[in-house]
Amino acid sequence: MSIPDVHIFPHATGAAATTVAKHQEPQDLIFYAGWFCPYVQRAWIALEEKGIPYQYKEVNPYKKEAHFLAINPKGLVPAVEYKGRALYESLVLCEFFEDAYPSTKSMFPADPVDRAVARIWLDHISKTFMPAHHKLLQVQDPAKQKEHLQEMNEFLRKFAAAVKGPYFFGEEFGIVDLAIAPWIIRDWVVQEHRGYSRADVSPEWKTYAENVEKRESVINTTSLREHTLEIYGRYLRDEAQSAAARAIREGRVIP
Repeated sequence: MSIPDVHIFPHATGAAATTVAKHQEPQDLIFYAGWFCPYVQRAWIALEEKGIPYQYKEVNPYKKEAHFLAINPKGLVPAVEYKGRALYESLVLCEFFEDAYPSTKSMFPADPVDRAVARIWLDHISKTFMPAHHKLLQVQDPAKQKEHLQEMNEFLRKFAAAVKGPYFFGEEFGIVDLAIAPWIIRDWVVQEHRGYSRADVSPEWKTYAENVEKRESVINTTSLREHTLEIYGRYLRDEAQSAAARAIREGRVIP
């Protein structure tokens, strides 16, 4: 029996499709992406914010094609080829863009203490928010769903309390914002199926989420909901076969 995730919709739609069409010419940086993946969207937002020239290539990471596995042995998106060398991991890529393209807009604050604070929050997002969110999606027991919803909301409440506004560090959209933006733009899934509400988290979180989702780079890397829901339905039924889904199912750390 084939893995159902192989049969995903094959390309970006809506505003994201328009962005893809603008990035088909060969460049020093090739961006291997899956339109559906929130981790991809992180790095994609960074590329758009920084105005880095890149060539977009759509891949289905569940098919594990030979060249893509050579780029990323984990078989996960996003990944890049830069002047013939391969890199992967979404937040690692965002830091790489900073180093490789120093003349472009920085996604990190200038103050060294704030840069450290940004990395602390990136770690909190990875270790606290992500597991709670994935468990909320996948767990089938209503009592456990309520527990994970509360856990996620508590994190978001603390996060929002640290936001200077309109973005995390103030007027400039940056690394912390793009790290959580893909989950903001997809939070309609847990709103419709798991009882989540931005307003239930806090007024501050609701305002922040609304500011982030209106960011041009976020809008321009987001596909239409209809095909996204097809993918998230597998998580809601705990049928998804992604690395993250398997890790949650097996009680492991999300890779």
